[in-house]
Amino acid sequence: MSTNGKRLFIARHGETVFNAAGRMQGMYAHTPLTREGCEQASDMGAAMLRHVQPDAPLALISSPAGRTLQTLALVAEELGRDFHENDTDVRLREIDVGDWDGCYYKDIAPDIRTIMDMEHKLFIKKAPGGEDYRDVAERVSEWLSEQQFLNDMLIITHGMTARVLRGILLGLPPLEGFGAPIAPGLAQGSMVMIRDGVESLVIDGAGRGERA
Repeated sequence: MSTNGKRLFIARHGETVFNAAGRMQGMYAHTPLTREGCEQASDMGAAMLRHVQPDAPLALISSPAGRTLQTLALVAEELGRDFHENDTDVRLREIDVGDWDGCYYKDIAPDIRTIMDMEHKLFIKKAPGGEDYRDVAERVSEWLSEQQFLNDMLIITHGMTARVLRGILLGLPPLEGFGAPIAPGLAQGSMVMIRDGVESLVIDGAGRGERA
């Protein structure tokens, strides 16, 4: 997908207290970052400094979830940018896990393989009252269709949503069995850069980068 030559820095938020505890956090849970998650966010901002000039135009965009906004605030601080200039969009929220929201994975499925494809790390069944990957692709595609790509963009979103967003931008075919283009997963605190359908790693969740 063309981004008009502009770079999209797409990041998964830092580790949260729910991540650390093994709890589901879908569309609505507002869970704070752990100390590790805060460090991951700061590391992402520092990594971006190798790519973005201090005064260069950069749009700050986030899911409205607390964990993504907290990540954005820490990244923006490293970049010397004004967090309050950010835009949020509900279409960048995490996949809705419905009745599973806030539940421990072990309570939902003692054997995680009954709800998740372990090769792709994707849900194989739709959560009661939740979304599937086609639903995520529909809302993310709608958001993308409205973008004019006038400037580089920093986009802070979520694990599953970032994978679908990247899949669309990279022009991937729908993943068999899931009905949506889905890119490989990223660890918490990871960031990639996509420009005109080409992706490169800025930093992974362990603080490592950069590679094509």
